[in-house]
Formats: sequence, structure tokens, C-alpha cells
Amino acid sequence: MSALFEPLTLRSLTIPNRVWMAPMCQYSAAPEGIDTGVPGDWHFQHLASRAAGGAGLILVEATAVLPEGRISTHDLGLWNERQQQAFARITAFLEQQGTIPGIQLAHAGRKAGDAQPWSGQGALSPEEGGWQAVAPSPLAFGDRPVPHELDTEGIQRVVQGFADAARRAHDAGFKVIELHGAHGYLINEFLSPYANRRTDSYGGTIQNRMRLALEVVEAVRVVWPDELPLFFRTSATDWLSGDTADEREGWTGEDTVLLAKELQARGVDLLDVSTGGNAPDARIPVAPGFQVPFAETVRVRTGLPTAAVGLITEPEQAEEIVASGRADAVLLARELLRNPTWPLQAARRLGAEVRPPVQYSRAH
Repeated sequence: MSALFEPLTLRSLTIPNRVWMAPMCQYSAAPEGIDTGVPGDWHFQHLASRAAGGAGLILVEATAVLPEGRISTHDLGLWNERQQQAFARITAFLEQQGTIPGIQLAHAGRKAGDAQPWSGQGALSPEEGGWQAVAPSPLAFGDRPVPHELDTEGIQRVVQGFADAARRAHDAGFKVIELHGAHGYLINEFLSPYANRRTDSYGGTIQNRMRLALEVVEAVRVVWPDELPLFFRTSATDWLSGDTADEREGWTGEDTVLLAKELQARGVDLLDVSTGGNAPDARIPVAPGFQVPFAETVRVRTGLPTAAVGLITEPEQAEEIVASGRADAVLLARELLRNPTWPLQAARRLGAEVRPPVQYSRAH
């Protein structure tokens, strides 16, 4: 038997296998008007094809909980009913294919307000359709504009935005929510001393810097059904102090272990462990499976289930990660862009049984 293709049960939800699709922004929603942030035909085919390809869980790309929380003008959103209704068509199809539909809820913080990445424009001015980005502190990311520092009222608006979006996600048919606390976006900015220089109750000590993340989890858990799992994506390190020779202070692997314990105590069921994103010039030792040790450390030291990400491309590599207990699942990103039926092909190589759609059975 293949460990990669064993079901995983979290709360009352059983995910049919451990090969999951990571959230990947498509930057393809309408930028303005009544369809702003609404998933369209591109999103349907993008997600549906990976469900037909055998992914056990599909996490929809970073979906903004507030309009100003979008990474780009073309990001998905879940702050209104029109968006919710459009997602319902997608979740219904994914479930028909035996795939669990999940969604990543996000706020881009100081990285918000870009054009589509292939346009080459970067951050947009208000005249070009951009907006004022917000952050824990008025510190720019690289050469981007300086963000506005959130006050307490603004922070609470963000927390409420996550809770409202979680309620809509459930009504749209999603069975898993992942809160985006990684890659230098708003929650991750609050966590890291590299991006958070506040002196109030949301800054300074690690307990204060974790406050926004924990408030969001608590608010979402109030509206998200007890029987359904809640995930949290984290950047386990900024790749600065504590993990490299760089003298700048950043978030570390040890910080992540502490955060994982606090998240688990508040109802988070799995930690999706990535790295980086807060420091534009961080030196990151990219290599196959380079982030897996962080997922393994959290799992061993806290008992919280984890998912591993980052340059996982071969079935045998993914099998070893799960079979050896380094993580409970793997999340594939670019590899699933290249090969939508990777899970079906991996199952054949590993001797597991995964049924393709009956319409495609003659090809298997």
C-alpha cells in the first residue's frame, strides 16, 4: 500500500489521498465592476481539471477577504454574495469528482495593489487602479510604496473580514479553509519582527506579534463548523537571523513551533508549512524538498498535522515524505500546473488504486 494514497481524516472530514493542490494565484478575475473578484471560466477549468486528475484536496488560490486585501487588481475575492455564488459552481463540480474543495483566505497587506504580474507594471498608482496598501508598520516591501499603518479599528475590520469570508466559504460549499499567514502578506507581516515594528499590543513581543493571527483563527472558528477542519499556512522562517548568517532579525523555525502550539489550542487542524516572503533580499537555499524539514519539526514537536510544500515533483519523493512521517500530506503547485493528472500517474507508479473519471478510463 502507498502511504501517499491513504485517506486522511481531520475532524469529521476524510480526504481521499495525501496529494493536494496548493493555492496558486491566477490573476484572472475581473478587475472592476460587479464581477470584481468573481471566479470565471478560467478558474473553473483550472480547478476542475486537477480534480479530474486525482487530487485529494484542492485549495483555491489566495482569495481576498476585503477589496484592499487583493494582491492584484485581478485577484479573487469573497467579500460579497456574487463571489460566493460563483464559487458554488466550482465546489459542486470538485465534489462530484471525489475531491475535497478548500479555499485559502488572505489579505495581502503591504504587497497589495499590483497589476497582473506578467504586465511588468508592479504596484499601481491610484490613477492606474491601485490603492493604499496597509501593514502593521509603515515599512515598504522593497521598492514598493510605503503602506499605511493599521490602527486598532483597521485591525478589527480585517479580523471581521476573515470571519465574514469564512461564513461565505461554507455557504459556497467549501469543506476546508486555509488562512494565509505566510509569504510576507498581512498576517505574516504582523508575525515577523522584520516587518512589524509596532509598540502597542500587536507588536514587540512574540505574544503580541501573534495576536492578529490568533484573533483571526478565533473569529473564523466561531463561524466555521466544528466538524470541518481549519488549516493555517505559515512561513516557517524569513531566512534571516536564527537561520542564516544574516544579522537582521526575522521570524524563525523556533518561533513557528511556538505559533503552531497556539494555533492548535485554538482549533487549527493542520499547518501548511512554507517559508520566506517578508524580506525581498533573503538568501533562500532552494532545492528539492528544502522546506520539508520545517514541516517535520512542527509535526514532531507539537503533534499538529502538517503538509509539506516546495519542489516536490516525483512520486517516490512525495511517498517518502508521507511514509516516513515527515508530513501528513504534500501540496503540489508548479508540478500540477505542468501535469494536471500527476496524482493518477503517481498512483500507478506506486501501485495504488485511484480511479480516473469514467470518461477517461480507457486512457488508464
